[in-house]
Amino acid sequence: MSNFYYTPNPDVIHDEKEWDFTIKGQALHFISDNGVFSKRTVDYGSRVLIENVDLADLPDGPILDLGCGYGPIGLFLAKEYPDHQFELVDVNQRALALAERNAMVNGISNVTVATSDVYAGVSEQQFAAVVTNPPVRAGKDVVDTMITGAAAHLAPNGRLFVVLQKKQGAPSAKRLMQATFGNAEVIKRDKGYYVLASVQQS
Repeated sequence: MSNFYYTPNPDVIHDEKEWDFTIKGQALHFISDNGVFSKRTVDYGSRVLIENVDLADLPDGPILDLGCGYGPIGLFLAKEYPDHQFELVDVNQRALALAERNAMVNGISNVTVATSDVYAGVSEQQFAAVVTNPPVRAGKDVVDTMITGAAAHLAPNGRLFVVLQKKQGAPSAKRLMQATFGNAEVIKRDKGYYVLASVQQS
């Protein structure tokens, strides 16, 4: 059975839930379901990422939410930064359908939703930023590819933002980001979660 949230078609019975969540004064309404990550609330790692990502002073270009799930990171950021275009991608078809519905329900029009296995299906080579709460359960190879692959898809001075728990590999991810980009910093530590950032050198 392929019932994991990081598979294309989770083999689980539908059980939709609806709930509201507020971050940084923005209240959004979400529809979620079985077969997606953190279906009952915005997970803590995503909250920490949303609260600490600064998308000011970025180069031109859209922003990629890599592994978007039902859309909380991309939709909260798209609501906060209406002048930016956001691309939300995931391999999970159920999650993508929910992300589209959640964008519509909340009246957020500056997003597109697309299928992509890591970077294989993204439409843009030059993103202003890539944000991700990577699927740790998919394995270290997938998480590492999400980090290293950003280098080929970021515009000069574009930024990669990653949230990971310390116990699930944040220190090694920081080392990988340092090796890939020549820089990496921890911009927030919160209850074992690290928000990591790297800048694409021009």
